[in-house]
Amino acid sequence: MLEQIQETAQFIQSKTNLTPTIGIILGTGLGALANELDIETTLPYASIPHFPLSTIESHSGKLLVGTLAGKPVMVMQGRFHYYEGYTMQQVTFPVRVMHALGVKTLLVSNAAGGMNPAFQTSDLMVIDDHISLLLPGNPLICPNPPVFGERFPDMCEPYRQSLIDLAFSIADELGISLKRGVYVSVTGPQLETRAEYRMLHQWGADAVGMSTVPEVIVANQLSMAVFGVSVITDLCFPDTLEKAELVKILAAAAKAEPKLTMLIREMISRL
Repeated sequence: MLEQIQETAQFIQSKTNLTPTIGIILGTGLGALANELDIETTLPYASIPHFPLSTIESHSGKLLVGTLAGKPVMVMQGRFHYYEGYTMQQVTFPVRVMHALGVKTLLVSNAAGGMNPAFQTSDLMVIDDHISLLLPGNPLICPNPPVFGERFPDMCEPYRQSLIDLAFSIADELGISLKRGVYVSVTGPQLETRAEYRMLHQWGADAVGMSTVPEVIVANQLSMAVFGVSVITDLCFPDTLEKAELVKILAAAAKAEPKLTMLIREMISRL
């Protein structure tokens, strides 16, 4: 894998004159931030050596390199998921490539189901912790050359507190309402049953989704500073549960996008 990471990084480097220090992964229905970029290079995933392909309709499948708020950034329009048939190493491969290219800070977003009764659709939840125990594998289960980082990375602060504090400070200035909570990652692709939502909430989770945590684990092993935010696109309260519909999920994400874009743009300007 190390050789593939190096080959992929060299290919991307040959296509741009920028050296991104900030990486951004955009989740379901959250691609509009790309409109804020001064894009220098656009690379479809299919053109990048060793990159997986995004098979999800709501993920564009493009790697963008450019500037945002005057800072060089690398943006993934769409991510990869375990349920698409990829291994955990493939899901997190782009994070290792970002690191090889010089990215030190990783901002991740996702669409998630809200299990906290205080949440409403289109809320932004800053992730301050996560639960990974339900995932069927771990992206760190592989050979571990020194460049990958510690074999047993500490996870007492997977989401950098200084970035969380910055987000809430900016939100106060801009009048953006932010929630905060624990995100639990599951494999999918089926959604949870009423009993499963009840169990996950009892475990301490406020939102549930099918992504993000594998990338965050790898980013922490690589000593990257991580900030994560979930857009609450549907409500998962067992007693009033309704059938989730993709069109409604995408509409909820679209409603939240302007707030998320404003927050991320301002955060980047201050990094």
